[in-house]
Amino acid sequence: MVFSSHLFIFYFLPMVLLLYYLCPKKARHFLLTAMSYLFYGWANPLFVVLMFSSTVIDYICGLVVARQFGPAWKEPVTLLEKGGSRLRSQKVAMIISIVSNLTLLGFFKYFNFGIDSYNLAMQGLGMADSQFDIFYRITLPLGISFYTFQSMSYSIDVYRGDAKAIRNFTDFSCYVAMFPQLVAGPIIRFQEVANQLEERTHTMEKFARGVCFFCMGMAKKVMLANPCGKVADTCFDAAAVSMMDAWYGVFGYAFQIYFDFSAYSDMAIGLGLMMGFVFPKNFDSPYHSQSITELWQRWHISLSTWLRDYLYIPLGGNRKGEGRTYINLALVMLLGGLWHGSSWNFIIWGAIHGGMLALERLQGKDSFYRKLPKAAKILITFLITCLAWVFFRAADLPSALAYCQSMLGFSELNDGSLLIAGLIYKPYYVLSMLVAIVVVWWMPQTWDFTRKLNWPKLAAITTLFIISLIALTTQGFNPFIYFIF
Repeated sequence: MVFSSHLFIFYFLPMVLLLYYLCPKKARHFLLTAMSYLFYGWANPLFVVLMFSSTVIDYICGLVVARQFGPAWKEPVTLLEKGGSRLRSQKVAMIISIVSNLTLLGFFKYFNFGIDSYNLAMQGLGMADSQFDIFYRITLPLGISFYTFQSMSYSIDVYRGDAKAIRNFTDFSCYVAMFPQLVAGPIIRFQEVANQLEERTHTMEKFARGVCFFCMGMAKKVMLANPCGKVADTCFDAAAVSMMDAWYGVFGYAFQIYFDFSAYSDMAIGLGLMMGFVFPKNFDSPYHSQSITELWQRWHISLSTWLRDYLYIPLGGNRKGEGRTYINLALVMLLGGLWHGSSWNFIIWGAIHGGMLALERLQGKDSFYRKLPKAAKILITFLITCLAWVFFRAADLPSALAYCQSMLGFSELNDGSLLIAGLIYKPYYVLSMLVAIVVVWWMPQTWDFTRKLNWPKLAAITTLFIISLIALTTQGFNPFIYFIF
């Protein structure tokens, strides 16, 4: 089930909101959990079993880490001392939590990739008889990358002393399974919503802002991400494209993935507000960035801060010398690429970003950006980002390399290449791309636009929402990119 569907907008969401506000306060988390399992299991009920298993493991491990399991069940839950020594049982529980989550993620996300890579290596070595002949393929459960990271962060925060363990299993299940941010983020850390699970306010102002968040997210998704995505798909799926068409296509994908993902985050934040939850900001105008370092302070903030706090800093961060810092940056971004998918393309995408982060840090104040005008720095950063997007979007490595050749004007065109222009330069697509440019670099963010609401803003948001609903009925192309990660 996706947010930008008639099933969700006209049936599921009204039902959940009606039941939520009619429900006694103490039963609301149980209701949200049940509705979230229904939402998640809509495509495949077996996915629910995996998420529930992960939830149970991390719940028990959190109690063991906090020394609240067994005889200590009735003792008050307190924070562990930061930096203090931990018992063996606490360390074992922490390891079980991390290993179980990473095993679950690794098996479903990388099994097919591992088998395919092995078979390809055997074929290259002339040992075809040693290949694995596997008929069945592993299906990737929706949102597994998000909820495993989210659930795992709970155990880590309790172990570090950054959060108290939660004793109520229903509340913890609600935290893990909450449908607004379940399948595509933002990645919510337990310490960010722990107090809200205990007590939160429900006001008309918060609800109204949540509705506006959702409506603007819907408009960005349907009116910008989808048409830009059609341009990108046409170019990337073509056998060969001209240099101008190739750049036009990658710009289309850059806008598609930004508006698609930020729209989902907007809708998730809006749905949370409707039910009293305040989720953190996940995008901060990333294409305004003047360097790749700044880009990762603005793009998918919940993931970049998760990787920083749970991977980069534990690896040593920048505390163990310059050489180790560059290695840590590269390693974190490589793993960030693998988090997105099991493909060499994602590894290269991560390597490009990791290499740029290391280069910018190496140059420091003498960075090649320093003396350039602001607009030039933004443009260069955007072009580097677009180059990396080629590997993120292309079906495989040969396709990515071929597309890069097209961007450089080195591809061999055929008669079919001449037809691409007639498909991607239709007035509707050109207008969508121009509007996307204006929104990206000149319009306020949803977070800022909805901070203070008035009647003109409400009228504009309502109009956009109605237009997006009408457009939704005519569009057969309506994917959410991050559902596959």
